[in-house]
Amino acid sequence: MTDRGKGTPSDFATVDDYIASFPENVRAVLQEVRATIRSAAPGSDEKISYRIPTVTVRGKRLVYFAAWKRFVSIYPVPAADEELERELAPYRAEKSTVRFPLDQPVPHDLVRRLVGVLMEQRGGLKS
Repeated sequence: MTDRGKGTPSDFATVDDYIASFPENVRAVLQEVRATIRSAAPGSDEKISYRIPTVTVRGKRLVYFAAWKRFVSIYPVPAADEELERELAPYRAEKSTVRFPLDQPVPHDLVRRLVGVLMEQRGGLKS
């Protein structure tokens, strides 16, 4: 198994294919993250782009998520207000990436807020 599941990244035609390539415990986390992102982005769609799940709104890429050996990542992470930045700080891996360890609960409220900021920053996509 690779860091990203059983198949090679180019094998995934759909987000369901991508998620299905992981062990059950990782699939559950990915499904929850997917549902949280989609609920925070009304009218969104999804596809595989850059070999990972991508959520789009009105045909524009909004956010990517991916599983790795020890964590789930979400990117890009926008610049945010001071309070949100404090909450994101423990999860920041790089300037535009957050990582949530697979052995800890994902802070879904934080993910929702993050997606809301992305929607606002991407030309008022927030409904």
